[in-house]
Formats: sequence, C-alpha cells, structure tokens
Amino acid sequence: MRAIRLCVALAVIGAAGACKRTEPARPAETAQPKAQAAASPNPSTDLAYVCPMDRDIRSNDPGKCPRCGMALVAGVPDQSEYHLDVAVTPRPAQPNQTVRLTFAIFDPWKNHRVEKFSVVHEKLFHAFIVSRDLQFFVHDHPIWENGAFHYDIAFPKPGMYRLLGDFYPEAAAPQLITDTIFVAGAEPPVAALARDYSAKDAENLKIELATSPELPVAGVTAQIRVVVAPADGLQKYLGAWGHMLVASDDLIDMMHTHPFIADGSSEMQFSLVFPRPRMYRIWVQFQRNGIVNTAHFDVAVAPPPAHTASAN
Repeated sequence: MRAIRLCVALAVIGAAGACKRTEPARPAETAQPKAQAAASPNPSTDLAYVCPMDRDIRSNDPGKCPRCGMALVAGVPDQSEYHLDVAVTPRPAQPNQTVRLTFAIFDPWKNHRVEKFSVVHEKLFHAFIVSRDLQFFVHDHPIWENGAFHYDIAFPKPGMYRLLGDFYPEAAAPQLITDTIFVAGAEPPVAALARDYSAKDAENLKIELATSPELPVAGVTAQIRVVVAPADGLQKYLGAWGHMLVASDDLIDMMHTHPFIADGSSEMQFSLVFPRPRMYRIWVQFQRNGIVNTAHFDVAVAPPPAHTASAN
C-alpha cells in the first residue's frame, strides 16, 4: 500500500503539501526449523530487495511486489522531496477551454532539471486532479516531451483544483507532490458531504463498499472492503487489482493506496488510517474486460475518544 497525507495550507496559493507515506504492518514471517534458525535472514535488515512503493514488502531475491506490481529494488534512498513546477498555457485557464499543463521536475540539491524516470505502475507520470467541490476527478498520464511532461485538459467550471503528481526519479525515492490550479470565474458554492455507502453502478461493474469499524476513527487503522460484480473479466489496472484515492472534504488530506488483499476475485480489502475527524471522499478504480470503472463513496470519520484523566 502506498498512502500519502498531503498537508497543504490552502490559503497559500500554489503551496505544495508535505507528503507522508504510511505502511501496513507486515505479516509475521513463517517460522523456520530450529536447525536452520541461525541461517535464516533477518527480514528487517538482511533482505536485500524492497518495493519502492510498499516498503514493508521485502525479499531475498529480485522480482515483483505482490501488492502493487512494482519491481523490487536493491535498497531505496531516503526520501527527499523534489520540486514540481506546473505551468498552465494559456493562463489563466478558462472554464471549458483546453489548456496545456506542463510539469517540470527539479532535484532538491542543485535544482537541476530531472530527465530520467523509472516506471511507476506502467507509466512514467500519474496525475490526479480534483476540483474543490470533489465533483471532478481525473487520473491520467501526461506525456514526456522536450524535457517535461505535458497534459491537455479542459476544466469544467471556475474555481480551485488540486493536482497530485506521482513520479519516480531514477536512483531516488518515489515522489508524490501537489500543486494548486485556479480557473477564472466565480467559483460555485460547495455542498457539504454526507455519508454515502450506497452501491454504485459504474461502467460495467457494480461496486459496493463497507468499512470496519462502520464509523472509522481518526488515527486508527480502518479496513475497507470492496465487492465488485460480476467478477468475471477482472484485470489488473496499471499493475494492481485496484486503485483508491482518498481526499478530505477540504482537500488537505489525500491518500493513494492499493488493496493489500486481492487475487482477482470479487472481494478486495484496503487498509487506511484517516488523519482527521471529518468527511472524506473515496474514489476506487477497477478494470474489467479492458474498461476502467470509477466510483466514489463518502465516509464520515469520528474523532478519537477523549482520554479521561485519572482521579488523584
């Protein structure tokens, strides 16, 4: 799983959010016979290959991550945040007018332009774009040309949009970096979210979602169970059985993750920690018979229980 909290001060126009990765607890290793115990590797220190996205996945041999499909690598550098510069042409963007977004990436040490990238889930760059009212959602893949990534888009309405860039500079750690784009005009009012777990009919799948606990608690791991039907024809989409993007209703928190239990059957399970007590929108994506299905659900998150001071 890859989960990212994007801590963004929305009052600061164009400020990039700090990214935080969280990982699920790794299942216990299979016990080794006593005679071999001394020779067994220590999984926390001795296993040479690790998934750059899901760092709890480790192996003694090269191969693919069983959760996200990324190639295991011999060690991942410490996280250093690269700089993402997003240019909009023409500027300012107008509603329903096609503009070109240009993504230029610079290293954090000498501010040199980065031009070599590793593939992340079958693509060099993933762009997630969400409107302030959470009604507009895009997950797409800008193209590489002349030292930058480019993407053409027509924003459907005025107002603020949050953008998450997902990329992997060569010989560095994977990056998830945000930016803000404003589209000219008066922004329409934003309606408050209400809890919505109703089944959704997507392109060629019916998608159901449930959480455990039923009312998730901020800061506590919640299990999210997704059931899709029909199950025949399910395919991995961009190297994983499913993708999930989670955004708080104020767009301060955003998390991108994949199922930690999935085998191509109708049921999948995600693990998630909601950072704060408020409403969150969850988008899920699955592929069946070559068609990508997208649906969203709205989840209410409760505050953690208050600690009662012990009497003296």
